Amino acid sequence: MAYEMSNVRRDLSRAMVCGVIGVIVLYLAVNAVCLKALGPAGLAATMTPASTVIQHALGRSGAFWLALAIAISTLGFLSHGMLTAPRVYYSMAQDKLFFAWVGWLNPRTHAPVIAIAMQGVLASIIALSGRYEQILNYVVSMDFIFFGLTATCLFVFRRRATEPSGYRVPGHPYTTVFFVAACWLVVLGTYVNYPKNSFIGLGLVLLGIPAFMFWHRRSRVDNSATAT
Repeated sequence: MAYEMSNVRRDLSRAMVCGVIGVIVLYLAVNAVCLKALGPAGLAATMTPASTVIQHALGRSGAFWLALAIAISTLGFLSHGMLTAPRVYYSMAQDKLFFAWVGWLNPRTHAPVIAIAMQGVLASIIALSGRYEQILNYVVSMDFIFFGLTATCLFVFRRRATEPSGYRVPGHPYTTVFFVAACWLVVLGTYVNYPKNSFIGLGLVLLGIPAFMFWHRRSRVDNSATAT
């Protein structure tokens, strides 16, 4: 998504730093309010602290408006997912590593509508397959492995670069090493505390290896046939 920024050198770092600071401030403020309103014992006794606090303060109508705000926030996060995950399927189709029709673009909007619909169907299946905590463990245990792996690529790109890149990571390599270590510590903690769910997530990812090998071999055969 950084590709769509008009001034990536300036705006990317500002967006990430301001976003992270904003989230930290918001989370600390919510925790402070919940602790003040419910106390340690009350906070430990509820699974929905924000809803409990708002019910104490504004009654049932307040809880409704809070639920609406959470739904809007969730929709914002989902929009991020809809911008990224379907484009992975689209890129795979373009590289002949998936069904070609998944890479179809709407002629008017140029959006990968089939890939988006596929993401929606898969997300619905996952949402119905278990409890929220289980699904969260699947995601965290895998996502943060690849977050860390993605960051390690920066060392390779810097070594290969023959000229300055369009974006310079502040504090590299120290900030990059810190980010990778933090990601993989999160993964380690998830496996230690929730081993069953974490290994299920790992198994789902490993299922992609034979699928990739199949499509990769098929792509090579198609390219050889085209060349001859």
